[in-house]
Amino acid sequence: MELVIDTSALIAVIVAEPERDTIIEITKGNTLIGPGSIPWEIGNAFSAMFKQNRVSMQEAYKGIKIFNTIPIRYIEPDFSKILHLSKENNMYAYDAYFLDCAIRHKAPLLTLDKKLRVIAENLNIETLEV
Repeated sequence: MELVIDTSALIAVIVAEPERDTIIEITKGNTLIGPGSIPWEIGNAFSAMFKQNRVSMQEAYKGIKIFNTIPIRYIEPDFSKILHLSKENNMYAYDAYFLDCAIRHKAPLLTLDKKLRVIAENLNIETLEV
């Protein structure tokens, strides 16, 4: 089965947050898909963690190595649909990319982002609880 995985879930795995083991268990045997923006979002997440003094450069390098081992099939975005989702749901396009992916592939969304989960559920997108 295809699963859309977002940056929040990936970061939880990469930096060993408490949800890590559950996310790994949910994703086992499934095909992970997501927008091509994921690598840039991972980099941005690490830059935010630097500002908060949550990770060192060495830990970030280790995290990128881990990220590079996670097989993700990147989906080309439909920018017209993304802009519509963004406007209608008062959200950033970066979040709408994941919703568009889930809608077009009829795939559940795995996220730790509560706001994104609520919007997804309002759009009748299946979400996976962690």
